[in-house]
Amino acid sequence: MTTLTVQWESREATQRFGKRMGESLQPGDVVALIGDLGTGKTTLTQGIAQGLGIQQQVTSPTFTLVQEYEGRIPLFHCDPYRLESAEDLLGFGFEEYFERGAAVVVEWADRVLAALPEDILVLQITFAASAETPLDSGSLPRTCRITSYGTRSEALLRALKEGDTT
Repeated sequence: MTTLTVQWESREATQRFGKRMGESLQPGDVVALIGDLGTGKTTLTQGIAQGLGIQQQVTSPTFTLVQEYEGRIPLFHCDPYRLESAEDLLGFGFEEYFERGAAVVVEWADRVLAALPEDILVLQITFAASAETPLDSGSLPRTCRITSYGTRSEALLRALKEGDTT
């Protein structure tokens, strides 16, 4: 288990980081995004999609549960916000997505961690509030703590560390 902490000062910085991540993703990689509403989970996923060469507009699949996108490798973007538990996700047959040679990004992953593979990259995104910055600011910086759990996610985290320009 290795950890990296980065800070994004803007939406654009979040997308740039996501793009770098997308350029490094391989089939079977699983990225778990954890954070409150508005912390940038979908923005990060949009950057990941750019890094995978996906041309479609990426939106949060809150009502469809999973969106599938074609790029250098497929991207499966999951949003289990409306589910009650990991069992609900497994009952949907979600584990089959991990066997289809795609990168999988799961927003609100804290709700379904038990249903996700062991080798996973977890990104905990929080607002980096300060006394001078109002919490209602749309441009509030974010802090992201990235933790790898497994061999492949460790390699992905190393690649992100080597290219860290944030």
